[in-house]
Amino acid sequence: MKKVLTYGTYDLITPGHIEHLRDAKAMGDYLIVGVSTDEFNAIKHKKAYLTYEERKFVLEAIKYVDEVIPEKEWDQKPDDIKKYGVDLLVMGSDWEGDERFESLRKYCEVAYTKRPYTWSSTEFRKHIDEYTSDK
Repeated sequence: MKKVLTYGTYDLITPGHIEHLRDAKAMGDYLIVGVSTDEFNAIKHKKAYLTYEERKFVLEAIKYVDEVIPEKEWDQKPDDIKKYGVDLLVMGSDWEGDERFESLRKYCEVAYTKRPYTWSSTEFRKHIDEYTSDK
């Protein structure tokens, strides 16, 4: 069985997230999704609309996802790869070339899914923030 691992915040799920998860799952047999905890998001200066538990709940309902684990820090990835017997780490193409992921090639394969530029959760958040600030 080929195990695939990906990471992200996964707040306000868009069709782009679903495409990434679908494509990552297609690269193997079992997809593990590392979801940034609220504490880790704070370290990254990132605020999610949904809590970690809510985001985990949503991801567990997506048919491509087999398991959800907490992402608590940048440096946990090698340990996760070993602990879960991961064969392939898959990230969106916006991370391609980033040494934080390229350096993991010594533990497993690394691949990137094509980022669907028609859907950006960052842009989605801006629209929501603009809409709610007008109220």
